[in-house]
Amino acid sequence: MADKKQLPGHIAIIMDGNGRWAKSRKLPRVSGHAMGAKRVTEIVQAASDLGVKALSLYAFSTENWSRPQQEISALMKLLVFYLQRQVKKLTKNKIRFVASGNIAGLPETARQVILNTIEKTENNRGMIFNLCVNYGGRQEIVDACRRIAEQVVTGQKQIGDIDEAVVTGSLYYPELAEVDLLIRTSGEERISNFLLWQIAYAELYFSPVFWPDFTKIDLLAAIADYQERERRFGGI
Repeated sequence: MADKKQLPGHIAIIMDGNGRWAKSRKLPRVSGHAMGAKRVTEIVQAASDLGVKALSLYAFSTENWSRPQQEISALMKLLVFYLQRQVKKLTKNKIRFVASGNIAGLPETARQVILNTIEKTENNRGMIFNLCVNYGGRQEIVDACRRIAEQVVTGQKQIGDIDEAVVTGSLYYPELAEVDLLIRTSGEERISNFLLWQIAYAELYFSPVFWPDFTKIDLLAAIADYQERERRFGGI
């Protein structure tokens, strides 16, 4: 059983398996995504109730644009529907919503709903819920390098000033602490270009459960497993 006194401060989840969940039930892929969206609601609430400080969910990667257009459209509609329905609940639970990724590259309706949700929850002081949309870990690092390069060109920074803290401060949301626990569902054991800078010393947990079936019990099991590990951060 998970110990609330030793919680990971920042949990990140690669929500994988929606399509296979649907296929196993002879349902269209969009049904898997719809059930996956419902699971987001449960897991966000569970993490907040436990006292987790930050939760990052991988919703849509930069590589996902290669999927069929019909599926992409369905995912964007689900994103809009989810946020419009959940914004009041997020505020009630004092959850601050942020979004990592190239938000400007999203369809207009999705972009506006994301920005509105960020604005409506910006004063909440509970858990930070970071939804990674149109996100790629390598792209985030590239964008950080560009910001730093611009500061060097304009004289705001010298090359010798650049260190890990400067890079961290140039990420999409630098106030997010490094990831303590990274969970991937569906049995796959890959990082898939997710929060590459932030997971340098994260504990990895791979669950065989498809995301639409991943419940609070599975989250607690992952946290309990994390709490049994000795984190040495390169030391002895």
